[in-house]
Amino acid sequence: MAAGPSFELEREHPGPVVGVDEAGRGPLAGPVVAAAVVLDHGRVPKGIDDSKKLSEKVRARICEELRAVALVGVGIATVEEIDEINILWASMLAMERAVAALGVAPGMVLVDGNRCPRWTHPSRPVIGGDALCLSIAAASIIAKQERDRMMIEYDRLHPGYGWASNKGYGSRAHMDALVRLGPTPLHRRSFAPVAQQVLAL
Repeated sequence: MAAGPSFELEREHPGPVVGVDEAGRGPLAGPVVAAAVVLDHGRVPKGIDDSKKLSEKVRARICEELRAVALVGVGIATVEEIDEINILWASMLAMERAVAALGVAPGMVLVDGNRCPRWTHPSRPVIGGDALCLSIAAASIIAKQERDRMMIEYDRLHPGYGWASNKGYGSRAHMDALVRLGPTPLHRRSFAPVAQQVLAL
């Protein structure tokens, strides 16, 4: 098996082939963000890999290059939607919105994970897809970069929780601030650590 993601899966399907991934299932605060990417096989930025394996600097560089040469759609599910329909279905909703934002009818959608949204597109779940499939890896980079950018902005609006660095995940500093300052409107009240602080108010 080739090291790193490749076009092997894309070549099995008619085009356009869309890679989809999301960022932000686990954090206590902020939206979940999904990206959908159709790569131009002749113009693929160097270094595409699972976003978790890349430094912030490399992710930022690849994200900028992807937006210049690939078809990219981004979809967001809000904190309110996460609390209303749960994080799984909010993630699926963000994926649906990301694919819709592309403005093209996919020949196949390759989705990172073990299930696909309830849509009419031909689609296929790919477990560990961000490490196997270039289109999914590209989507993982876009989704993470977009969500990180949002959380840095939210950190300016709600200082004290360390979102610029922890991106809303339950770090020690974030948990301490949650106890000290209480939850913000951007905290996911359906998540147990936040719900406990809401009850403590």
